[in-house]
Amino acid sequence: MTDLALPAALPAAETAARTAAPTVAGRPRRRTLAYLQAAPLALVFLVFLVVPLVLTGIVSLWEYNEYEIIPALTLQNYADVFDGCLSADLCTTLRTYLSTVKFVALTLAITLPLGFAIAYFLAFHIRSGTVRMGLFLLCTMPFWTSNVIRMISWIPLLGRNGLVNDTLRALGLIRAPIEGLLYSDFAVVLAFVHLDTVFMIVPIFNSLARIDRRLIEAARDGGASGAQILWTVILPLAKPGIAIGTIFVTTLVMGDFVTVGVMGGQQIASVGKVIQVQMAYLQFPAAAANAMVLLAAVLLMILGLTRMIDLRREL
Repeated sequence: MTDLALPAALPAAETAARTAAPTVAGRPRRRTLAYLQAAPLALVFLVFLVVPLVLTGIVSLWEYNEYEIIPALTLQNYADVFDGCLSADLCTTLRTYLSTVKFVALTLAITLPLGFAIAYFLAFHIRSGTVRMGLFLLCTMPFWTSNVIRMISWIPLLGRNGLVNDTLRALGLIRAPIEGLLYSDFAVVLAFVHLDTVFMIVPIFNSLARIDRRLIEAARDGGASGAQILWTVILPLAKPGIAIGTIFVTTLVMGDFVTVGVMGGQQIASVGKVIQVQMAYLQFPAAAANAMVLLAAVLLMILGLTRMIDLRREL
């Protein structure tokens, strides 16, 4: 029986081998094609991100004076960034970073629940795709104008004689104008929320839209309340979008200097503002050193977020 079955099995084995041979031979070709498809984006990434970062790192190690930049390696620029930080009092750099982190925390505290609420409404309460797209377009409309124009538009509302103060005085709620509405921390945070909430809405909506509605129905059939469904089903599945939105908002606020300058009346310190002032005074090595320190700080914050949420596994 074995001898009779062996010849019959040989043609099938030969056919399988011939079928598998092109597959194995085609793997290098498919791999090469994949690399060619990724090459344009990799080239853009190299030219517009890696090369500028390398050049910034090189310039941060150069010497400079009032008249020229000297291409000689030195660590003095980094020493100047942390000058006095080993003393009992907070150095200028630490105070500046604390001020910037404060804006990050306040902005996240507002944009995260606001962005989640808007994304939840769009994902679970808007059935029409056309209406949903229209609402998304409405969220992006402020980006049709420049940041500076959007900042200036707050001045007639929040100024000493602006609409808010005039309305409150007309209603008899205040006697003197509220000074802290403009050129203050409140104005800076308000502008950040205005600018960055959309960067929280989009990734959270993307995560919510991918949730299988059968999971929610199963939880509801199991007797879970709305709050329990939100806490045990929706929030865990929305973690990737929350993490990505948090990264977006954090990086935008950490490096911003236009919003802090305009809404803070050039009186509030931030890391981005320090770098902008140094570049205005042509202190490029010092600005490059501050930029590298800022990059390291932002990367550490992002690393902390990714350690708490494994985005690669969640996505």
